Order: sequence, then C-alpha cells, then structure tokens
Amino acid sequence: ASRMALVPAFTKGRIEQARALIDDEAEQAIGAWRDGDHFDLMAWTREFALRVAMKALLGFDESHTARTDQAARDFETALGFFAGTLAQQLARGPFTPHARMRAATRRLDRVIYEELALRRARAAGSGDGHGDDLLGLLLDLQQQGGIELTDKHLRDQIMTLMFAGHDTTTSTIAFLFYELARNPELPDDPGFVLGHAIDETLRLYPPAWVGPRRSVAPCEVAGMPVPERAAINYSSWASHRLPDVWDEPDAFRPERFAPGNVEKIPKGAYVPFGAGSRTCLGMRFGQAEILSIASHVLERFRLELEPGYELRTWQSPTISPRGGLPVRLRAVR
Repeated sequence: ASRMALVPAFTKGRIEQARALIDDEAEQAIGAWRDGDHFDLMAWTREFALRVAMKALLGFDESHTARTDQAARDFETALGFFAGTLAQQLARGPFTPHARMRAATRRLDRVIYEELALRRARAAGSGDGHGDDLLGLLLDLQQQGGIELTDKHLRDQIMTLMFAGHDTTTSTIAFLFYELARNPELPDDPGFVLGHAIDETLRLYPPAWVGPRRSVAPCEVAGMPVPERAAINYSSWASHRLPDVWDEPDAFRPERFAPGNVEKIPKGAYVPFGAGSRTCLGMRFGQAEILSIASHVLERFRLELEPGYELRTWQSPTISPRGGLPVRLRAVR
C-alpha cells in the first residue's frame, strides 16, 4: 500500500514537469563552466542532484535558501557516514562520524516536520492542496485517508527517495563520463550517448549493486536448494558481467543497446533498477536527471580525465568512484 501511494508522484506527466526544472538547473549550472576548468565531477554532480531533489521533491525554492543550504550540508554529512570505513562506522562517541550523522539526521527531521506543518497551515488558509510536488502529494493522500500514512511514514519516504536519488544519479554521471573519456573513438554524437551509453554505464556500474529479496516458494538456484521465505540478495554488479550472458562483459560497448541488439538481451539479465513489482519507483526521475545533465554537458564540452587517474570503486552504500572523478573541460569547437 505504501508503495502504491507513491506511484502518482512518478507518472509521465509529473516526470515531464520535473524534467523542465532539471533542464533549467542544468543550463544555469553548466553555463558557469569554462574551457580548461579542472574540478571533481562527482562532487559537482552531488551538489547539483541534491539541489534538484530538494526543489523537485520537497518544493524548496529561493525563499528557502538558508534552510536549503543547511539541509544540503546535513544530507552530505549523513551520506558521508556510509562512505566511511567499517571501523569509522562502528566507532561511537561524541565526536565520531556516527554522532555527526545522528545530529545531521535530527536536523533533517526538523526541516521535514516543519515543512509538513507549513504546508498544512498554507492549505488550510487557502483551501487549495498541499503543493504540486512529492511532499504535497503525500500530504494530499494522508488527508484523503484510505492509506495509513503517519508523519513518520512521510518522513521515511522522503528521506529514502532523497538519499537514493542523490547517490545513484551522482555515481552514474561520474561513471558515464569516465567511460566516454576512455573511449574517444565512440561516435561524437550526443544522441548516441543519450540512446545507448547511459544504459551501458548502468550495466557496468549499477548504483544499487545489490538488492535484498525473499523467496516466495521453495526453489533451486544454480543447484542450491532455497527454502520458502529465505532471505536472498541478488547482485546486478555480478549478473551484469556474466560471460555466458554478455559478450566481452567488462568492455564498454554501448552498441549492445542499439536496435537489433537490445532485443537479444535475455529477460532479467539487465536489472539496474531492479525488476518486476519491485522496480525502483524513482527510475524515471533518475533517468530524466541523468539524460538532462549528459545532454547539456555534451552540447558544449568533452571531459578529459586528469593525467594519471586510475579508477577505484567504492561500494558503500552505492557503487561510486573512490575519491571522486577529477576532470578537465574541453569546449566543443
């Protein structure tokens, strides 16, 4: 029921609305880039994706500047905890990463609960709905009844979508331009990237690289008996690189997803967003954001890796380049 409550937030019409916002944000952000600039693409995308999520999902705009800035810092602090080593995550005490994460989470809770109260007060005064964004939709559903949605439930849904969308977009953009920089022989055509290279990036570097499931009936997997209701993890990082499914599985080959080839991919072999009834609800939103950023960048620039850069991946909580992705801009002539 809680999953179905969120479905209206990700219809095609709502995604198109979000796409217009994303395009505006991308145009402004990339407009500040200059030929020869050096920067960490991953850090830039993290900031961009968080700003978009706060506007598209929470409805924050320029009138929320102070709260947006603080909330952005708190999201980064909370996310940073999961990027630490196991020893850092296990440490407890007043000045540990865990303590900083908990303090940041409490501040984020206050922001969300305050926004809920403001939306209700505004709706009561105007007689209109609670807003045309995810938070407004959830408040409308809560008011209508029929589905149990407590304020804590609303908070949990918002936090989950903010964290999930933020990290997955960031890592996918970083890996996409890493592979494009390493494969300059690919067609110099933004349409090619938008059509196939993003799909191939998600094959090689699926952000949600592991997913928990539960068996609904006894079965056998690769000769191993699995009882009913057993907890199971699948790994798209592993399944997307199976040599008996993918030719040259470790090679970056966007043409796999071109017409005539994509139809040959076996059902269930490509699952960067999960599959079936548990397919990621925010998939369309994430795809719209990645498409927008990639198209705006490629209209103006090509990105080169800094000399000597070697990719090392980090798998907590999503797959991402360890230490960021240093790049140099080259303007398209």
